[in-house]
Amino acid sequence: MGKLTLLPQPLSGLVVIETAAFEDHRGSFARLFCAAELAALGMRPIAQINHSLTRAKGAVRGLHFQRPPKAEAKLVRCLKGRVLDVAVDLRAGSPTFLTWHAVELSAANRLALFLPRGFAHGFQTLTDDCELLYLHDEFYSPDCEDGLRHDDPALGINWPLPVVDLSARDAAHPLVAAGFAPLEIP
Repeated sequence: MGKLTLLPQPLSGLVVIETAAFEDHRGSFARLFCAAELAALGMRPIAQINHSLTRAKGAVRGLHFQRPPKAEAKLVRCLKGRVLDVAVDLRAGSPTFLTWHAVELSAANRLALFLPRGFAHGFQTLTDDCELLYLHDEFYSPDCEDGLRHDDPALGINWPLPVVDLSARDAAHPLVAAGFAPLEIP
């Protein structure tokens, strides 16, 4: 019961995870994580679990990533509300370098997004009060954290709503044209 269905996406290594729920008169039960299934995708043991609450519809968080040697794979799931979840390929030598792909995650669709090491991640809230759960296979490292601008013309991300809220940190990320170095992922 509760096997996760792995759906490869157009960017190599990026996978949508479909979660089947068992439902009865009491409600539902679903497996959200399986170490064996994610290890097959290259995810190491979980090092950190984070939760975010974003209050305003139209807010953007990201695009965040960690540089090697602390590059991380992550699994992102929406527990409440709806978000457009965006992944950007930053891997050196990748045929899809600087290409983005987006998936709508919601509590209702029970999808999760697996991002391998070498991807930036961000999202826009499509409803108020969105909650996301993140499972990371590397610890947060302030020395290795980095980001890209959500509105970088070199990326051309089509955010579905006007951006109503953005942190000062996210607004200050440099543009790719400012000498972005691709990530060398072992």
